[in-house]
Amino acid sequence: MKYRKFGNSGIDISVVGLGTWPLGNDFFGEVEERAGIAVIHKALDIGINLIDTSPAYGQAYEAEIAVGKALKGRRDKAVISTKCGVHRVVGVGNYAIPGEYIRSLSPAVVSAELENSLKRLETDYIDIYFIHWPDLNFGNDGALELLAKWKKEGKIRAGAVSNFNTEQIKNAITKGEISGIQPYLNIFAQSSIADGVIPLAAEKNLGIMTYGSLGGGILTGAFKEPPKTTDKELRSFFYDSFTEAKWAKCNKVIDTLREIAGARGVSVAEVSINWVLAQKGVTTALIGTTKPDNLAKNAAAADWELTAGELEKISASYKKNM
Repeated sequence: MKYRKFGNSGIDISVVGLGTWPLGNDFFGEVEERAGIAVIHKALDIGINLIDTSPAYGQAYEAEIAVGKALKGRRDKAVISTKCGVHRVVGVGNYAIPGEYIRSLSPAVVSAELENSLKRLETDYIDIYFIHWPDLNFGNDGALELLAKWKKEGKIRAGAVSNFNTEQIKNAITKGEISGIQPYLNIFAQSSIADGVIPLAAEKNLGIMTYGSLGGGILTGAFKEPPKTTDKELRSFFYDSFTEAKWAKCNKVIDTLREIAGARGVSVAEVSINWVLAQKGVTTALIGTTKPDNLAKNAAAADWELTAGELEKISASYKKNM
């Protein structure tokens, strides 16, 4: 496994990280807690030290709880990143809205979130603490100032932001003393490059921890048809590659990835992850899986690099088909 510095934080993280959204047990199909713990253990065993989670992954904080249990006795081997600002169950008077994503960066709420995450993760500090999404109601400044404060207090080692635009990132550098960003990036989702977010982060020496590297699984090449939506299988609501309008187009690009994978003797998933890692400034690519063997195979993407010719071939296929 290779490691890179996460921006100016001084924290070394593996170039492939484990994303735990699937462990929320309500978005990517049903997942047992013990399976989540097993995949986290496998990640540490093969050299992946970055474990990314969030209280929003699962209606009852399932992902954070699984991470906390998995890291008992192994906390020193892991770099934990978690988040604040997105809430899954919100009380409204005498009512609750289960399953909804509500954004709030109220300083009081964010302060409570940090303490609750520390308890669920069974740790006394967070390595990288993200603001999950910007907040149009309370604004971002109060939460950003808390990131800077908590870093000085040792509650977090580094502050960061996710899903921020370029102007919001510039403000976060000043107000929150952030060390990194977490943008959405894969072969089918390149807006974070086009809109200047990733170039700005690279220029400012911010760590870039990308999510969605495999597009919810489509970029593994394993799906023969889009998964059927159920109450625990909702990926098509986030990843539009599974929609009827894009499915056929995306699979033409995946055919190109298969050609490259076949010639190299690697998997389509490795090619997809490697494309993310080849983008200028990217520190690490998160992958989400609940199967230890698949994690080990996908992490092999860290052991080689796409050539300029292969990258151009992928780019040409994307431009032609998408």
